[in-house]
Amino acid sequence: MKPKLEFKIATEDWEFKQINELNYKTFVEEIPQHECNEGRLLLDKFHSENTYIICIRERKLLGMMAVRDKRPFSLDNKIKELDSYLPDHNFACEFRLLSIEHDFRNLRIIQGLLIVLAKFADEKGYDIALISANVNRLRFYEQFGFKAFGNEVGTQGARYQPMYLTLKSSLEFRKKSKIMSRVPNNFSIENENLINLLPGPVTLKPEVKKAMMDAPVSHRSEEFRKDFNIVKDQLCELANSKSVEILMGSGSLANDVVAAQLGQIKGKGLILSNGEFGERLIDHGQRMGLNYEEITIAWGDVFDYQELKSFLSNHLDINWLWAVHCETSTGVINDIESLEQICSSLNVRLCLDCVSSLGTQPVDLRNVYLGSGVSGKGLSSYPGLAFVFYNHGISPNPAIPRYLDLGFYAEQNGIPFTMSSNLVYALGQSLYSVDWKTRYSQLDLISLFTRDRINQLGFNIIASDKNSAPAVITISLPQWINSCDLGRDLQDEGILIHWTSKYLVERNWIQIAFMSTQSKKDILPLLNFLSKIKVPHSKAL
Repeated sequence: MKPKLEFKIATEDWEFKQINELNYKTFVEEIPQHECNEGRLLLDKFHSENTYIICIRERKLLGMMAVRDKRPFSLDNKIKELDSYLPDHNFACEFRLLSIEHDFRNLRIIQGLLIVLAKFADEKGYDIALISANVNRLRFYEQFGFKAFGNEVGTQGARYQPMYLTLKSSLEFRKKSKIMSRVPNNFSIENENLINLLPGPVTLKPEVKKAMMDAPVSHRSEEFRKDFNIVKDQLCELANSKSVEILMGSGSLANDVVAAQLGQIKGKGLILSNGEFGERLIDHGQRMGLNYEEITIAWGDVFDYQELKSFLSNHLDINWLWAVHCETSTGVINDIESLEQICSSLNVRLCLDCVSSLGTQPVDLRNVYLGSGVSGKGLSSYPGLAFVFYNHGISPNPAIPRYLDLGFYAEQNGIPFTMSSNLVYALGQSLYSVDWKTRYSQLDLISLFTRDRINQLGFNIIASDKNSAPAVITISLPQWINSCDLGRDLQDEGILIHWTSKYLVERNWIQIAFMSTQSKKDILPLLNFLSKIKVPHSKAL
């Protein structure tokens, strides 16, 4: 594994030299704030008074920021009567010169710098901090609790917004920022530079982002209803389903709706589980008080469909079967056609969780009683919309809570409650003019390419080639490689994989997902990184 990041206060001559080099790269070459010079060094005018908090790896400076408490501050020279804009305070400081090497811009470095900074501020007794925030980064600073004041300052091409943050202690500083206590996998200063191999959130197209940012419209308007129905038609065509209802929520909500419907069927059901999300279906059934049997096999294994048919033949009181199509935790695909044939022959209603398969491979729900899906994975849109597909007539049922009553949605033409027009239009943009046959073919090719290379490197892929999902590859790491450390190291390289879920951490697994549009070019940095890890008996990439 590569050496760890180190966060500290700069003390060494070589550190200060690299500080001046990084200062030049950022505030001369990237942000045209100072004049060029032949030495390509920029010594800050307050250098002797600055305390530099830095991130290094093997004597290489990756990031820095400076803190200074001697007045006048740089903002004193730009804003008259600066203190009149600020809340009461006793000891102020100024944060300046936040800079990170372009190829290492990720939240781990930001978080580390700010944790050291918070501790330093606490030790010094600062109770307010000032910054000059790049006008293109305001949302970034607001996430840490900074508040804007006064007018913009600076020059053309280098505009800044004065901001302040009250500081009573390092603990409060961390509480003010959700980012300081919970680091999202997909955050970075330059998010578009990341390679996103997460199962969600996914990389979004510009037109999808634009639709999300447009002014919302009333969900009761005639125009929205027409557009809403177009999106529903697109979803039905994609899944080959007669009907679909769109709900504001996640896949868990969709599966709760499915469970509520199953609770209205007389007789018993059967729930299948061969992974985390199969276990969650069992949990849905338990919470809804369903009457059911369960068949649970080892994670990563596949069902013996002949044994399943035999089981159902001997349990004729079972009227429905509920399973996961793409078991996201392991990357195993459960065979829809086999399940359909068995259920059809025994007059059993088939229900499927298609959360991770919808949009990543052909999904044909024409013979499925109820199917669930979401907007934020294979459909490459924002999370927040859940779908329940069905092919039969359905009526409202007052025994079901209103928000879970699929028939109530159908009776109200799909919009019984407030609906986010932004999420619907973003989804519509994502679905618009997609050539699904081409998309599925591309995903198959990139998945096959990646699986082949990972196998050559000696890593253990959970799902067999025969039963693997095209959009998810789950890897079981040897004990001497820690999945969390590997995930963080890849994040430092700008490569986002999934490793943080509890079920992955407990098993020392990592996941690679192709929910967005990827190419071999996107995958090569990951494969090159993995190739440097010496797995016994691996082949060269």
